[in-house]
Amino acid sequence: MNKPKYKRILLKISGEALLGERKYGIDPQMAKSLAREILELKNLGIEIAIVIGGGNIFRGYTASIAGMDRTNADYMGMIATVMNALALQESLEKQGAGVRILTAIPMSKVAEPYIRRRAIRHLEKGRIVICAAGTGNPYFSTDTAAVLRGLEINCDVILKATKVGGVYDKDPVEHKDAKKFNKLGYLDILNNGLKVMDSTAVSLCMDNNIPMIVFNLLEKGNIKKAVLGEEIGTVIGEDKNGS
Repeated sequence: MNKPKYKRILLKISGEALLGERKYGIDPQMAKSLAREILELKNLGIEIAIVIGGGNIFRGYTASIAGMDRTNADYMGMIATVMNALALQESLEKQGAGVRILTAIPMSKVAEPYIRRRAIRHLEKGRIVICAAGTGNPYFSTDTAAVLRGLEINCDVILKATKVGGVYDKDPVEHKDAKKFNKLGYLDILNNGLKVMDSTAVSLCMDNNIPMIVFNLLEKGNIKKAVLGEEIGTVIGEDKNGS
């Protein structure tokens, strides 16, 4: 078996990943399938932290555009991420994994409060850590929360799981001639407005020189391939202009 390239990872999963064939909410079978792939990493001895979005239930930014107060909308979105975290935790625990949810907004009945040292200790004990409720502040995306948590707990890489094969010059769903980049620099993302993560998240990665890999979650085995260092998706780092 190939040796993993990374020891500790931050896996960013969109809320839509839990939709499965549904248009709204959580598909238990999709959560179960995702849990299996995460456990494959665990069996390789990798320390795993996860940040999950809430877009399958409620997306604060979209609601604010429709007229809802942005702060209230964002807090509702944070609560949606906790619901997804609970669903993923159950799927992982049913398959034998030790899991802890740490929330940026205190919810003592369902999860532990996010404390950096506590998160690190859980990882050192072999538990999977799910960080929920974003940063605990409105106006910050779960992408930014993922990078922030990854930096705080000393992760080696940010893995962003999406519905497409990486970063493209335009939307590959709408444009069949879209070009995928194998490697990009942080400034390539910022200067060209490539829609992979918001600018705050990318800037945090750049300032702290933490690599990011963007790949398709829907293809089974891709998370493991990314961790093993195989050529997959788009690698974002200080090296520029990959083809």
